[in-house]
Amino acid sequence: MLIFCLFVLFLKLGHGHIVSQRQSFSNSSTKLDWATAQSKAAAFVAQLTIEEKINITQGGIDSGPCVGNIGSIDRLAFPGICFQDGPIGMTRAQLVSAFPAGVTTAAIWDRELVYERGRAMGAEFKAKGAHVMLGPVVGPIGRQPLGGRNWEGFGTDPYLAGATVSATVRGLQDNGVQACTKHFVGNEQESRRDSGSSNGTKVQAISSNIDDRTLHELYAWPFADAIKAGTASIMCSYNRVNSVYACENSELLNHMLKKELGFQGYVLSDFFALQSTTSSANNGMDLEMPGRMTTLGNLPLPADNYFFGKHLLAAVQNGSVSISRLDEMATRVLTPYFLLGQDHEYPPPDPATLASLAAAQWGLPAMLESGYPFQIVPARDVRADHATIVRRGAAAGTVLLKNTNNALPLQSPQHIAILGNDAAELLDSRGFSDMNGWESGTYFIGGGSGSVNLEDTVSPLQAIRDRAKSYGASVKWLLNNTNIQQGTKGFYPVPDVCLVFLKSWATESQDRPSFELEFNATEVVNFVASWCANTVVVTHSAGVNTLPWARNANVTAILAAHYPGDQGGYAIADVLFGDQDPGGRLPYTIPEKPEDYDFPIVDCADVSNVDGCQSDFTEGQLIDYRHFDAKNITPLYEFGYGLSYTTFAISSSLKISSLAKNISAVPDVALHVEVGGHPDLWEQVIAIQATVSNIGERSGEAVPQLYISFPEGVPEGTPVKVLRGFDKILLQPGETKTVTFGLLRRDVSFWNADAKIWTVPVGEFVARAGFSSRDLPAETKFTLRK
Repeated sequence: MLIFCLFVLFLKLGHGHIVSQRQSFSNSSTKLDWATAQSKAAAFVAQLTIEEKINITQGGIDSGPCVGNIGSIDRLAFPGICFQDGPIGMTRAQLVSAFPAGVTTAAIWDRELVYERGRAMGAEFKAKGAHVMLGPVVGPIGRQPLGGRNWEGFGTDPYLAGATVSATVRGLQDNGVQACTKHFVGNEQESRRDSGSSNGTKVQAISSNIDDRTLHELYAWPFADAIKAGTASIMCSYNRVNSVYACENSELLNHMLKKELGFQGYVLSDFFALQSTTSSANNGMDLEMPGRMTTLGNLPLPADNYFFGKHLLAAVQNGSVSISRLDEMATRVLTPYFLLGQDHEYPPPDPATLASLAAAQWGLPAMLESGYPFQIVPARDVRADHATIVRRGAAAGTVLLKNTNNALPLQSPQHIAILGNDAAELLDSRGFSDMNGWESGTYFIGGGSGSVNLEDTVSPLQAIRDRAKSYGASVKWLLNNTNIQQGTKGFYPVPDVCLVFLKSWATESQDRPSFELEFNATEVVNFVASWCANTVVVTHSAGVNTLPWARNANVTAILAAHYPGDQGGYAIADVLFGDQDPGGRLPYTIPEKPEDYDFPIVDCADVSNVDGCQSDFTEGQLIDYRHFDAKNITPLYEFGYGLSYTTFAISSSLKISSLAKNISAVPDVALHVEVGGHPDLWEQVIAIQATVSNIGERSGEAVPQLYISFPEGVPEGTPVKVLRGFDKILLQPGETKTVTFGLLRRDVSFWNADAKIWTVPVGEFVARAGFSSRDLPAETKFTLRK
């Protein structure tokens, strides 16, 4: 969501067995099934006037205190619907948690912990009176490694992103809060993502030009998982797809989402993303955000620029939008409201919501002097015990990239040096919603509309000092990167370990300018490593960075901690001192050098072409590790990689425990599409077992991964291999467990773009398992069609 719009809108010894892959989580807050909820919504809509139906399809600043609002209908005791920004916590609210970012959550590779995170977020949003969380994010998926919003999403592989979004949606909605999965689709860079003007002439937004197979097998894949999990809504993106705006693209909204994937919820626009009235409504858009603008005293609001409301009313009255389509729009918007039981005893919005949002945008003095009757009241504290989940998730999403001679975990070093401008407290606790990354302090989260106020943080510096004090160690620190390069006078004796904290910034509305960590990070590491033989580097970053110092012999360990949320200081101390195994595995690929990636940001500096930018996704599905495989490029650290404080082994052979033989090439056309798509696609066709052992001396969490290679003869552009299974298992020293990967028809099909159908190919598949995309010692082969 455009950050500016936010302002306006207020607005996870022995032999055991584990069945892996798809956890089944209860949905205790869902009172109804989709069909019953839809019937209830339709009956409600039948009681509405045409103006009230219009009200249901458009937000409005005058309709409630939230970032997005659907107004109340008093005569029917309908309180309205409150939309609040996520995806890592409630934006511009007080006394809320900042949960680990999407990229951190993707690095967890643990469905249960991801579900717990989603459930905790749902509890906070519900307690604040928000019906809808504007998240989670699976678009962007990360085609562009420098994309400004990649930190919000769940990594660069559609299977991993799909599993993670599914667990998140279930967690949120099990606590009664609607999930809004976004941004559909092709929003893979921030530069020129939306339309603008040049000398009074409209300049179109970038067009993501994506072929049909790539769209199905890569970019739309995790959205299908979200729909199957029951996501209430889907937000369409600012950009165009194949030259048509995503929010008025009938092929995407009407055909793919609603017909092919059986989506029963509603499509809402990203804020100010609509470009039309009739085309948007007829082509699948159900709810415009933010909608109409009125006034908040003398506080400045943007132009009242909207396309539904009175414009949609006129379109219905003149017949260009049918009354039946309006009824469908309103029914879709209300169906999840009834589905999740939000019509029964749902908390009203926190009375402090609007004042908190206004103060965040214009400042406290301006808000107080606005003349608007804000309620100045204490905010509801909804954090409960969620710090524990944030801390666990942050540690579980921290990836150990290097650990020479078991430098980690720390064994009670007596002399510790902490260096780097990412180690200390931030100078400003207001989060990063103003899109500024600051030189001093830890990057707990990224910037933009997905940012959150930071109210309960402890820096890595403080957490490590507290730990050192507990056993009588000394700590010295130097946090100014420029001063570090100038010398380290006063550092004596030679530290047992030098902990160097580095960072890079990412935010909505702009893409990252470089792969490098910021603030002279490379020079800082090289200088410290020149005199400290045990240099441990910790990074807080949005994802892909180059690490030119990674092979320096004195850099003994590297931890990628991503954006950990508000308990990041405690979490990194837990990992450094060995209280928790570094549980993370990379959800992206770290290159040796920037040139190893071949997806430059399309800058479109020339705005004279009013048709706007064109971004041709000619690589098809071959992004991230798929690109490295296809081009035979050796990465520095591959997708799925991550070390542990113990050592794991996997048996060299895989066992096929069940196999559907001679299955049909395509799903049964006689069956009706269900929520998530054709039901046959979600049926298991093969189960493959791997045996994993802990052969080290400590307990630890293994992440066995399964990749498959499709038979010869599949269409050109098929990746060398694709992820199709993973699990996270705790193993004690000497313990062995069997993990079962269940593959669905969908997992072994390709999208036949000519026939427009998922197809299981003829021939032999190869399945490989191991601990990363390039560490796959276990293998088997299978055939589903001869």
